[in-house]
Amino acid sequence: MKFQKVYSLEEIANIINCEYVGDANFPVSGMNEIHVVESGDIVFVDHPKYYDKALNSTATIVLINKNVDCPDGKALLISDDPFRDFNKLTNFFKPFQFSNVSIAASASIGSGTVIQPNAFIGNHVVIGKNCLIHSNVSIYDHTVIGDNVIIHAGTVLGADAFYYKKRPEGYDQLLSGGRVVIKDNVGIGALCTIDKGVTGDTTIGEGTKIDNQVHVGHDTVIGKKCLIASQTGIAGCVIIEDEVTIWGQVGTTSGITIGAKAVILGQTGVTKSVEGGKSYFGTPIEESREKLKQLANIKKIPEILNKLK
Repeated sequence: MKFQKVYSLEEIANIINCEYVGDANFPVSGMNEIHVVESGDIVFVDHPKYYDKALNSTATIVLINKNVDCPDGKALLISDDPFRDFNKLTNFFKPFQFSNVSIAASASIGSGTVIQPNAFIGNHVVIGKNCLIHSNVSIYDHTVIGDNVIIHAGTVLGADAFYYKKRPEGYDQLLSGGRVVIKDNVGIGALCTIDKGVTGDTTIGEGTKIDNQVHVGHDTVIGKKCLIASQTGIAGCVIIEDEVTIWGQVGTTSGITIGAKAVILGQTGVTKSVEGGKSYFGTPIEESREKLKQLANIKKIPEILNKLK
């Protein structure tokens, strides 16, 4: 998430009422999760296991719960609860905006686009030309949709990320300040759910077609001309490269990459990153030919045992 202007380190520290290490005028231009940070961004870290990763990341401002040596060219924000204070910053820079109309006045809708009854178009949504938005679609704030996109009834674009911190009193949600970005010529079926990024974008690439009842988690990036069949669940921070085919009832873990032109057969559990250009099946996932050989051999076990008697 990039801010509308550059803030000073001292200004950011005042927003969350914390101490800082570094020049008071050190420039701060945004905030992001560690996998998408850039120079000028704030990243938060609240566990010793990840201190080094955060301090050595591209981020130049680290929101951290320990006084540590500040790396050259960076600044620190010292907080007793970085998770809480990252949420404070999200609330400050991208607060929830109430809307009491079906299509927000700040939404931009291109020529030739049809919005069917009972659809909701939120604040600052951008929809391109010649799109078809069917009834009961909900498009949350700041979503960006390209040209020639079809979205079927009941789909929700831009719900919050499924991202929580466990505390003694229960689960504390990390607030989502990112967006959903749908490129040109995408088709999205009925009753799909595509979560916005925590600080960045969840992106569906040009020409991709998504069947009914598919879920796409936060900050996932899906490439061009992919096919994703019904009841597939894609976790957060997944990269799906161009022209991947995913058949029905596939599930993935988070943070993996599926290579270009891979084919994932139905009911597969994608438990790790896989190369492109191959077909995969099973849980845990393996190349489909190898997995099917294993299943065929399992059927031979009774015959083998009978021969050993």
